[in-house]
Order: sequence, then structure tokens, then C-alpha cells
Amino acid sequence: MFDLPTAVQTTIKDKAGKKEIVKIEKKTEEGKTVYEAVVNKKGKQWAIEVDASGKFLKKYEESKEKEKGEKY
Repeated sequence: MFDLPTAVQTTIKDKAGKKEIVKIEKKTEEGKTVYEAVVNKKGKQWAIEVDASGKFLKKYEESKEKEKGEKY
């Protein structure tokens, strides 16, 4: 978490609230850097995506995305 840009940290902490952050991943989507934080919410894993400037992009349930065929 401390290696992330400050704006990214702030947005992830804001969106995660008090939920446990399981992992944070840096990836490239359509040529842009995106940070994905996975949080544990009531036994389900939710992903929060933030761009390099700290802008919130989307939130989705991890298991639903995997069912759609996303490769990890």
C-alpha cells in the first residue's frame, strides 16, 4: 500500500472503509495503469479499481467477474 501514489491510497482507503484489504494489484488496461484492490466484504471479495491519478473507476464482485471468463 505504501508504494502506491498518495491519491491512489486515499481513494482505495475511502472506498474500502473498514473492510479488510486482501490484496492490491497494479495492472495495465488499454494502455493505462490501473490499481485493483480486493476487499473482503461479508465473506465476499470485491474489487475496487482506481487509475494512476486516484480516480475511482469501478467496483465489482470478484467471483462474478471470474465467471464471465476474466483470466488471472
